[in-house]
Amino acid sequence: MTASLLNVLTAQPSYGPALRQLICELAVTGRLLPQTSTWTEFRLEEIVSVRGGSTPSMARPEYWGGDVPWVSPKDMHAGDIVTSEMFITQEALAKTNLDLIPLGSVLIVGRSGILKRKLPAQVTRVACTINQDIKALTPKSAIESAYLRLWLLGSERAILAEDVKTGTTVQSLVFAKLFARRVRLPSTAEQHRIVAKVNELMALCDQLEAEQADVQAAHTRLVEALLASLTQARDAADFRASWKQLAEHFHTLFTTEASVDALKQTVLQLGIAGRLVPQDEAEEPAEALLTRIATHKADKAAQRRARKSVAVSGQAGASTSIEPPTGWRWTTFGDATICRDGERVPVSQVERESRAKVYDYYGASGVIDKIDRYLFNKPLLLIGEDGANLINRSTPIAFIARGKYWVNNHAHVIDGVSEDLLKYLEIYVNAIDLKPYVTGTAQPKMNQAKLNSIRLALPPEAEQRRIVAKVDELVGLCDRLKLSISEARQHHELLASVLVEDAVA
Repeated sequence: MTASLLNVLTAQPSYGPALRQLICELAVTGRLLPQTSTWTEFRLEEIVSVRGGSTPSMARPEYWGGDVPWVSPKDMHAGDIVTSEMFITQEALAKTNLDLIPLGSVLIVGRSGILKRKLPAQVTRVACTINQDIKALTPKSAIESAYLRLWLLGSERAILAEDVKTGTTVQSLVFAKLFARRVRLPSTAEQHRIVAKVNELMALCDQLEAEQADVQAAHTRLVEALLASLTQARDAADFRASWKQLAEHFHTLFTTEASVDALKQTVLQLGIAGRLVPQDEAEEPAEALLTRIATHKADKAAQRRARKSVAVSGQAGASTSIEPPTGWRWTTFGDATICRDGERVPVSQVERESRAKVYDYYGASGVIDKIDRYLFNKPLLLIGEDGANLINRSTPIAFIARGKYWVNNHAHVIDGVSEDLLKYLEIYVNAIDLKPYVTGTAQPKMNQAKLNSIRLALPPEAEQRRIVAKVDELVGLCDRLKLSISEARQHHELLASVLVEDAVA
């Protein structure tokens, strides 16, 4: 294994599995250690005995809860087989066609979606039984169990590419192809030496991955600390000092997609704190905007015959660390917006399947389907009402829908005095922590009353436009930076793959 190949493989933490794969492939092709014996070729079926398994009837409680391990694909993780999630009784063993698998057998998964990317293979260290999706390969005298497992791992790429078929739901091994594979075997003594060397190198891989994980964790903590120094700056001078410190180390800090995502979130937070653009005291203050909003809402209410509202008074809501600049005004989300949730109409998936696919159909996280009619025909702010995304924030919570579209009952529909206000509110909702407004854990939900109680720092209308423009500019830069990082990683992985192919060719 050349130093240049090692450098390429160890430069990316995500390429640890490829390094392990390379070690296994070199080992079973005789290129990891000098060969000290003649290697003899066999078909796999000549050097192992094969056993299958089954599932005892779940309707027979006397078959379950005993002391005999019953191994299924969900037990196939890492290391050796020493236990299982489920156990059968001695009665099940006696009255069904299940056999005890001898110690030292190698279990492989024969049917599972995991065969898209991996061939699980583990050595049994306890007598056990297996289900129908597992095969047990018991070595004959020519091959040791640890070396058999190593051979399977070293042949994994070829087996997955050539011996796996895709069914209607999952992948499965074509055992006729697998058992016909040619296996080159060294002497038993040399097998032991090769396995020992592989174990030594795998321990080094463990150490390398642990060190990389420590470096990544330290990098993440550093990024978080420096970004926090921006959002927590006491005044303009403190903010400039923090920004200078971050700017000096920008190319060192923002080298991963996760760090760029953290930077994007900080941009949103700085935008709603009034620290991305200058304030202009000559501009109309937010107080005047709130007056227009109140008038606008009153007019709309009159037009809709005084539709009921769940808005709360202007000083309610959870506390926030944001101290808005002069000219801004504290209010609540409900006081600044018009909620149009009453116009939403959910349509079941079954019904949508029978309707023409013309207009976007929105759910909590964006467009989820098309439908033949529309409910709305103007830009409106949609905010996810329920789902795990309220907590984990894997995609934006708030987004603006445009054109003609339909919205189901999993997204709040928000109107405002202008589209500029909606764009600012989109940034605001995506910037703040929504946990104080979310109820439920199994199914998180932010109902209309909670949404309306969000405390809102509202800048003057002209400043809103500047904030939105600056955030769009900086987020665009972040997206381009993230794309370049992703492309560099893909290029690195392609290079590593080519080098691995060359190394084992």
